[in-house]
Amino acid sequence: MRTFGTQAIGIRTPIIHQGDNLPEIITNAIIEHTKETNTTICDHDIIGITEAVVARAQGNYATVAQIAADIKTKFPTGPVGIVFPILSRNRFSILLKAIATAVDELYIQLSYPTDEVGNHIISTEQIYEANINPHKDVFTEQEFRQLFPDLKHKFTAIDYLELYRNLGNQAKIILANDPCEILKYTKKIIVADIHTRTKTKQRLLTAGAGTVYGLEDILTQSINNSGYNQTYGLLGSNKASEDKVKLFPHSCEEFVTKVQTLIYEKTGAKIEVLIYGDGAFKDPVGKIWELADPVVSPAFTNGLLGLPNELKLKYIADTEFAHKRGTEAREAIIERIRQKQKNLIGKEETEGTTPRRLTDLIGSLCDLISGSGDKGTPIILIKGYFDNYACE
Repeated sequence: MRTFGTQAIGIRTPIIHQGDNLPEIITNAIIEHTKETNTTICDHDIIGITEAVVARAQGNYATVAQIAADIKTKFPTGPVGIVFPILSRNRFSILLKAIATAVDELYIQLSYPTDEVGNHIISTEQIYEANINPHKDVFTEQEFRQLFPDLKHKFTAIDYLELYRNLGNQAKIILANDPCEILKYTKKIIVADIHTRTKTKQRLLTAGAGTVYGLEDILTQSINNSGYNQTYGLLGSNKASEDKVKLFPHSCEEFVTKVQTLIYEKTGAKIEVLIYGDGAFKDPVGKIWELADPVVSPAFTNGLLGLPNELKLKYIADTEFAHKRGTEAREAIIERIRQKQKNLIGKEETEGTTPRRLTDLIGSLCDLISGSGDKGTPIILIKGYFDNYACE
């Protein structure tokens, strides 16, 4: 019996700069890896590329001034409100600077006790102890500080209310979980949440909002030679400097197809390719849901469409073949896997498997392998992902 299954390997590359031929760099790095390890690239191997290097090679950046110029066209005059931004210097600080530069007056409504992705302003226990109803209770910053004097984040030691007020040119802070509270201050709204943005927009418009844009509606085209993203705008952006953000990459479908084609030309193997950003998983200690990008994977080749179609191995071992042992059990399970249906959705023998899209699972695996620090492996090679216990 073969002793190894799926393998995920971080592949090092040179530092990527604007204008680099990234598909060629990726292909060369993969081929060099096979030479170093005396391995081969096989059909159905997967290559993941972090969105950061794709955007860097594209030069997909925007400055505070370029972002502000687009916002100014959407909100020429009057006060503007921001609803539900996440608490992140990396994700939102530069965007807030740009918004504050563009508008006459700014209101920021934060959700509590956490933002959308689980960053805590205060703990859930503090809410209960203060006898607060987070579904309806609304606070100004001053009222909130009277109840909770220490608002420094547990891990970063940042007081995000103070930080956002100052970055927003002394913006007024409101804490409420009903997005319609912002309408008491202004009818002009920037919806800043990520995964719930469509619902938030609908609620505001139904409640009488005037002008409503989401972060995904800003920089959908180049402004004053800026980068852009036609689908996600500012969503998925990261701080690049004190005056600039790196945007989510554009033209991603063309990119993954190019990499797939180059690998085939060089190796003869039909691989799958995806671009990945944040993984979709939650930290059980810090309570932070990692996914601050709008999607795990903005583009992937067709072989990564769909959900896993897997039997729950321990379930069939404990039920159908509980009476078998050793080689007999192994051979029975292998035959059971070979005979499984092409669509197992809803079948009892799949209970306990993970009903998530392949791209979310694979992208999360890639994100965990590459990390966000100094590993220097923006490419992940995954071998044997589509193997199962029956594969020799």
